[in-house]
Amino acid sequence: MTTTAEELALVEEPPFRVPRDRADLHLFLQAALTLEHLTIPPYLTAMYTLRPGTNRPAFYAVRAVVLEEMLHMALVANVLNAVDGRPLVAHSRFVTGYPARLPYSKDRVPVALRHFGIEALETFLRIERPEYVAGPPGHPSVADDEGWTSIGQFYNTIGVGLRRLAAELGEAELFRGDPARQAGPEHFYNSGGEIFPVTDLASALEALRVITEQGEGADRTVFNSDDRVFGEVREPAHYFRFDEIRRQRTYGPYDTPASGPTGPALDVDWAGAYPIDPRAKVADYPAGSEVRRAADRFNVEYAGLLCVLEDAFTGHPEALGRAVPRMPALRELAGRLCRNQHPDPARRERGLYASATYEITEEHFARARGGDVPSR
Repeated sequence: MTTTAEELALVEEPPFRVPRDRADLHLFLQAALTLEHLTIPPYLTAMYTLRPGTNRPAFYAVRAVVLEEMLHMALVANVLNAVDGRPLVAHSRFVTGYPARLPYSKDRVPVALRHFGIEALETFLRIERPEYVAGPPGHPSVADDEGWTSIGQFYNTIGVGLRRLAAELGEAELFRGDPARQAGPEHFYNSGGEIFPVTDLASALEALRVITEQGEGADRTVFNSDDRVFGEVREPAHYFRFDEIRRQRTYGPYDTPASGPTGPALDVDWAGAYPIDPRAKVADYPAGSEVRRAADRFNVEYAGLLCVLEDAFTGHPEALGRAVPRMPALRELAGRLCRNQHPDPARRERGLYASATYEITEEHFARARGGDVPSR
């Protein structure tokens, strides 16, 4: 990860090609894991900056998306483990700096840590926007392209690589990973689907399908495919959940992307959030201050969450049961920050508050592994 002159962090992308071998496939799947995580801090920031007692429908909608992004991380990790790779999560290289440039996009879209509001939702809609899925690298339709054009194209390319390598190596040889490293429904469940083990080409492709359709919708509709995959009530995909909040109206069962939402109105209080600086850094807060300590503690706690996820993804899937219970501690620390006006006089004059920064360093990981976590 590097930073441009305009101070947008750049997420490293794999070469613009179909995965050629197992090592290439590992590279692409690790990049997918990084991509799924990229969205979580911005979504959490919007959720954590909501003032207590306001915007409950929006809070639960964003929270549901966050849990599904964690599900996506687990499914990508299952695919990576199935092809005998090793997921990397608890490392500073994994955590993107913010603001970041949205990867796998032709457009220069900044992804920042913004408080709940129209600007944040417009960014979320851009991240999750359904797009025409371009052909994989090498396809005649993209002969003039030199880089990725959409997240959908990237995932489509991983699927093409899986099919090709399964044909070249043999399905049993490609999916030779230790089955004991697979997470299943007994390890993590939420109302937006469940984890399932990946053991062959069909289950690997199904995992990629769940990830893309929960984000963009199935078959160019408003809804995901949870009813067909998991036997659950279908729900609007991520893009359309955010669109409901932006338009302040819910999607009905017969609505389409073209019709827009025609269901009941959704109450949204745009003033019901603590305004924050999207470029906030821990260094902005005075050394020794309560705000500085809270920001640092948040980063240690978040590092601890990533340590739990890596433990789960690298041989101890039962550790996933410790991930979601850590979320209230993060929310408590983030709330403690947001209740403080920004210590910088100029930013305080603009009505800004302090916020979590997600600057996770190797020191934070070391402290989290050593048990240095906030007292409850």
